[in-house]
Amino acid sequence: MNIVEVQFNLWDKPQDYGLNDLDLNLGDYVIADYGENEEIGKIVNVTEQDKTDDSIIQITRKAELKDLEKLENLEKQKPSAVEECKKLISKHNLPMKLVDVHFSFDERKVVFAFIADSRVDFRQLVKDLTRIYQKAIRLQQLGVRDEAKINGDIGSCGITQCCKAHLKELGNVNADQAELQQVSHRGAERLSGVCSRLKCCLRYENDLYADLAKKFPEVGSIVKTTNGKGQIIENMILKEAVRIRLEKDETTIVEMPLTDIK
Repeated sequence: MNIVEVQFNLWDKPQDYGLNDLDLNLGDYVIADYGENEEIGKIVNVTEQDKTDDSIIQITRKAELKDLEKLENLEKQKPSAVEECKKLISKHNLPMKLVDVHFSFDERKVVFAFIADSRVDFRQLVKDLTRIYQKAIRLQQLGVRDEAKINGDIGSCGITQCCKAHLKELGNVNADQAELQQVSHRGAERLSGVCSRLKCCLRYENDLYADLAKKFPEVGSIVKTTNGKGQIIENMILKEAVRIRLEKDETTIVEMPLTDIK
């Protein structure tokens, strides 16, 4: 059956929904139940999955003009909510940074998204926000990559950041991937995105590098070549070649294709 993925806000993963016999297309705004609230979201993907109608929530309806106008009005409330919450964070001296605010479409809940280095006791903050807004209040901790997805713009490559343009899930990127792709020597400044973390694009070719790396002997191992035995000092993965220090003359280093060694 056809399943649509609906994005309700920038930091949450898209959610799967059934079409409910509605004529919907990619990019349409829809009304649907999300948790305990009614929300408005955008269809960001359409897939075919092996699920039954009973196992998935259905879209309630396609959004109308009045719904989009209501969404616009809710968005206009965000700046003042951000400022109000920031004042309270400062008042309670909390080690957290407010990133975004989301008003549920049914206007029953307000979600304040923040980043912090550790757990934060925000119970008093929630009490103050509940008193001010008279709605259910939720505080959701995000990572710094989520902040970049919400507030970022252009990456160092000169185009829109991947997290803002098309990445549905933010990367599990680590230094091992940079090492495997032999770019770690470029330094943290060139390898980091606007979030100050390793760029998500390091994931894109990592599987290819991992597959190619399986063909190579370990650096430091002794191999046979047409020039005699030698020790591998560098694997050149994309070139499918190695650099070898020859045993008969340690001052001589040669580069040769991977296929020429044993």
